[in-house]
Amino acid sequence: MNYFRNDPKTAYEALSEAQRIAFAPIVFQACRVLRNSGVLERVRHSGSAGMTLDEAAAAIELPRYGIKVLLESGLGIGLFCLNEGRFTLTKLGFTMLRDPMTRINMDVVHEVCYRGMFDLDKAVREGKPAGLKTLGDWKTFYEGLSSLTPQARKSWLAFDHYYSDMAFPAALPLVFAVHPKRLLDVGGNTGKWAVQCARFDPDARITIADLPQQLEFARETIHRNHLEHRVDFFAIDARDESKPFPEGFDAIWMSQFLDCFGTASPTKPPPSACNRPLFISRASPTATAKCIIRPTSCAVSARAALS
Repeated sequence: MNYFRNDPKTAYEALSEAQRIAFAPIVFQACRVLRNSGVLERVRHSGSAGMTLDEAAAAIELPRYGIKVLLESGLGIGLFCLNEGRFTLTKLGFTMLRDPMTRINMDVVHEVCYRGMFDLDKAVREGKPAGLKTLGDWKTFYEGLSSLTPQARKSWLAFDHYYSDMAFPAALPLVFAVHPKRLLDVGGNTGKWAVQCARFDPDARITIADLPQQLEFARETIHRNHLEHRVDFFAIDARDESKPFPEGFDAIWMSQFLDCFGTASPTKPPPSACNRPLFISRASPTATAKCIIRPTSCAVSARAALS
């Protein structure tokens, strides 16, 4: 972590960055509307010749004044260059338009996190998901995931799968190095990991343990992949230590689930739950751990307000 040991910015760079942060919510929304309204795509299509304001107004179904505001905002943000009245797309503008990771991140921030972040101060102070009320009347985010609006759910799952799926090829050989025949997937979400496990080892049987409403998503995924004979389901709230934990597995996989708990240790499987304990951690391993934890992106403060 040498990156954080020194402050490389000059005073002027720090001042500039501070102003960018101060206006970040406005910059974010301007970029999102420029992308979704087709303005970025139209300017990109104009190529090196560029496009005037009048040409943009003729091609895009928005009021001329609105397009003018968006183009000028994009100019200040760095999405466009302007020469002799003609706008052309910059590298930043192209990235904002075409980069998959940028699109996925922006969509989930807008659809899921943005309004909830207004209550981040309260969430940090009270240790509760104060911003969750902007999405629904639930105690935690995951129990309401199936009840999100279609667009919010689509954005969240795209975000979740984008960062999870790229870890599968690296994780699968580690999980199946000792050839577990029975694998418990705690917090199986949509069932994509269970599908990958079943395809990787044709002799393995997988049980997905998750909230009842989440298991409905998993059942659909398993059905689409014709794996009903290989995958079982176990409804459980893993945060409730009064509920019995499923037992008799060769390995237990726990993915992107630690942020559902506070600083106290999450629920531990009973000694008989796992026959051959396996452990891969994002942090330091402990002797009592009996989980394989999928590598994932860093949890952001938005989850403090929502999860």
